[in-house]
Amino acid sequence: MRRTRATPATTPPEIHKPDEQWRQELTRKQYDVLRRGHTEQAFTGKYLYAKDRGSYCCAGCGNELFRSDAKFASGTGWPSFDQPASEAAVELRTDQGWLLRRTEVVCRRCGGHLGHVFRDGPRPTRRRYCINSCALSFESTPPDRGQSDASPAIEATSTRPNNGQ
Repeated sequence: MRRTRATPATTPPEIHKPDEQWRQELTRKQYDVLRRGHTEQAFTGKYLYAKDRGSYCCAGCGNELFRSDAKFASGTGWPSFDQPASEAAVELRTDQGWLLRRTEVVCRRCGGHLGHVFRDGPRPTRRRYCINSCALSFESTPPDRGQSDASPAIEATSTRPNNGQ
């Protein structure tokens, strides 16, 4: 796993926990990524090929970060999104680790490292939020209700004969 060297937070995170509590609540891989800024190995993440409808949340605090309709196949080895669920969900920081200048993406609520954002994504945003799967949890959205699921009162009124009225 690689580690980032990002600039300090511009706003303090809402959630403050001692390091020992983070270690107890997260798996070792989640701790290394979210709290130490490491990167999981490419093409190994749980959500890389996921296509279910729903929201991707921070594995550390549950903050909604990305929605499935913003996910796309980038071929890079990590789940990729073209925009966050809201601009307030994430914070972007300059990362100058590994002799590269990149932009780190962190959870604004707990300060957990999520991944990086690049300017080679699809239109209209041209952004690729390249996110570690282990930094995420997923909450599925039930499918849209169809016509057959309409309430009986609505169905009864819509199927009545006209009776010349």
